[in-house]
Amino acid sequence: MEEDIWMSILRNHHVRPTANRIIILRALDAADRALTLREVEDRVLSIDKSGVFRALTLFRQNHLVHDIEDGDGVVRYELCMGSGGKNDDDLHVHFFCEHCHQTFCLYDCPVPEIKLPEGYVGSGVNYVVKGLCPACARKKGRPTDQL
Repeated sequence: MEEDIWMSILRNHHVRPTANRIIILRALDAADRALTLREVEDRVLSIDKSGVFRALTLFRQNHLVHDIEDGDGVVRYELCMGSGGKNDDDLHVHFFCEHCHQTFCLYDCPVPEIKLPEGYVGSGVNYVVKGLCPACARKKGRPTDQL
């Protein structure tokens, strides 16, 4: 995406556009999967670690990124593709590969609607399927149509 598009996206999420924030957004957009903080830092070496962390925290607070807890003990970040409102419409399933430890977004798999019992108030959904990604399944000689 061009820089003016990134600036518009930041403004739509009530985040002041800066050069560093645009660089971080580009890194997230270029990734084919959710990234750990360390992976984002490695992709934007021109920005110090605290700057990357502060930007990701701001993005999360303004619904510009999702943070994903996939059970591997590390939080991962992905760019939101939703409208940016508090009731984000970008809910989708994530897949954690138990072999390569990468988390992939399955945009075509929406999170099933959950009806909570009376009295419960939900604030978010973290839906993760675990197994082998296609590349790791092929390496291990496993069929990729199971589950």
